Amino acid sequence: MSVKQVSVFIENKRGRLIAVTSCLAKKNVNIRAISASDTADYGILRLIVDQPDLAAQALKEAEFTVRVTDVIAVTAEDKPGGLNHVLEILRDHGINVDYIYAFFNQPVTTLNLIKVDQPEAAEAALQQAGVRLLTAAEVYGG
Repeated sequence: MSVKQVSVFIENKRGRLIAVTSCLAKKNVNIRAISASDTADYGILRLIVDQPDLAAQALKEAEFTVRVTDVIAVTAEDKPGGLNHVLEILRDHGINVDYIYAFFNQPVTTLNLIKVDQPEAAEAALQQAGVRLLTAAEVYGG
């Protein structure tokens, strides 16, 4: 039940972010979630888009360095401890979280995108604990 994430390596300079978003807009790709991390010279832009394969192809054609990886999309209750509950399940099963970011598109549920070192084990552990995993269609929308 993983979701494809498009990661783009970009230089940390004026105009590079809009070059990515313009490329996707021209291909009619909708960005559903975005996360950016940077250093002085470069950044990694992580995107959840409605058409990940098309986005990756378009960005590669525009000479960006692109990687597509699987992440898990899980719900967490929008209340204190909601995310903590999800993370406890992963910890208790010996699963490491590489990184996490969230997006919100429902009034009372936080949707978290989690990159882990053991995706299949994480999905099984979370489902067994009653945590709802989202399908790619639910995340991509449309």
